Amino acid sequence: MSYPQFFDTIETIKVKDPLSQLLGAFDAGEYEFSYLDVVKSAGHSCPTVSGAYLITLEALKALYPNERAVRGNVKVEFEESLEEGVAGVIGNVVSQITGATDKSGFKGLQGKFARHSLMKFDANIFSSARFTRIDNGKSVNVTYNPKSVQANPKMMQLMQKLGRGSATAEEVKEFGELWQERVQRIFENRDAVIEVNPL
Repeated sequence: MSYPQFFDTIETIKVKDPLSQLLGAFDAGEYEFSYLDVVKSAGHSCPTVSGAYLITLEALKALYPNERAVRGNVKVEFEESLEEGVAGVIGNVVSQITGATDKSGFKGLQGKFARHSLMKFDANIFSSARFTRIDNGKSVNVTYNPKSVQANPKMMQLMQKLGRGSATAEEVKEFGELWQERVQRIFENRDAVIEVNPL
């Protein structure tokens, strides 16, 4: 499997999942998500997918300093509606990592481990997302804004050729490389594109 090597340099998200421990999936319920895991699930890597990964990474680090985040113990709210923009794409990435879903998730086992109703859209917040620990009510607002990391100007010209079907194989390859180059720069400049505000 071939992919951009910078994927392997991105910080992983370490979690502890009591349900997976109970059901014998992972020792102590401990495992981690990499950016590559998320890309495989989403089917692509882009500023939206990378942003969803980053807001989850930074929010969980703020909520669980010096310890693994507990999967299934985090509620996530979005300012946008599910149908708006890329909210659904972001929600899918966040759900994969945190386990939180709106209504479609796991209903629980013996009254425990439910994952449904932990994700809400159209929330009355003024950030990209709000993450809240269920056990202690601690919350953080996270805002993602990648506008400071501009795309290579050549991408627009290549995109137009792709749209017309006139791009050569070399130009198609170059477009993908430039696309991923911007994603890499977003990760490299995450302090500029992500803002975390504890409540």
